[in-house]
Amino acid sequence: MTQILAVHGWAGHAEQWTYWRRLMEQRQWPMQVMERGYGNNTPTRPSWTDKAGPRVVIAHSLGLHFLPEPLLQEATALVLLGCFTTFVPEGRNGRSTQAGLKGMRAALGSEGEEAMLKRFFQRSNQPLSLSACPPSPLLKGISSEGRQRLHDDLILLETCRNFPLGWPSKARVLVIQGGQDAVVHPNSHQQLLDQLGSQVERIHRGPDWGHALITTEVLAVVERWIESL
Repeated sequence: MTQILAVHGWAGHAEQWTYWRRLMEQRQWPMQVMERGYGNNTPTRPSWTDKAGPRVVIAHSLGLHFLPEPLLQEATALVLLGCFTTFVPEGRNGRSTQAGLKGMRAALGSEGEEAMLKRFFQRSNQPLSLSACPPSPLLKGISSEGRQRLHDDLILLETCRNFPLGWPSKARVLVIQGGQDAVVHPNSHQQLLDQLGSQVERIHRGPDWGHALITTEVLAVVERWIESL
C-alpha cells in the first residue's frame, strides 16, 4: 500500500492539500497532512502505519525542514516542491534575502503584519494573482502560539544550511521547481540539486510555474511519478 504524507511550508496550512488528498485517496493512496499550527488550527503530526509499501513524503518549500527525524528517515520516496537546503544564498542576493526575513519578523504582531503576509502570498502565487487561490486563514486571525511559530520558522529560513536530520539517503527523489519562483532564489534551487546529486531520480521544471506548486498541473506530474514506485 502506498502511503503519502504531505507538509506545507511557511505560513501554509493543511487545508491547502484538500484537492490533492481527495484524488490520492481515490487511488487508494492514504494521505495524511501535517499542520504546523500558524493560525487557529491545532498542530498535527502524522505517522506511518506498519503496512508494507512505498512511504512517500510530499514537502513544499520550508516544509521539508519541519518533518520529525523518525518520520523522515522511514520515507522511501520524496517529492520536493520548491524545496531547498539553504534558503539564504551567498553574496549580495543573500544579504538582500536576509534583510527581507528580518523585516518580516519585525512585522509580526505589528500593524504591518497583515500587509506583510499579503505581500508574501502575492510573491508565492506569482505569476498567478492573489485572488487565484483561496484566502489564507492567517488573514482571518493568528493565535499567539501561531505567531511565535511564524517567528521561529523565519529564523529557521535564515539558518538552514543542509538536509534535515533523518534524511533518507537511499530514498527516490522527484524535484519540482517553478521557473518563475519569486520566493526561492535560483542559486538555492541549484544548491539543492547539487547536494542531492545522483539521488535525484527526476527533475521537473515548469517554466510558467511559481512557488505555489500545490496545483492541478503539478499534481498530475506527481501522480505519474508515484505510479512508477
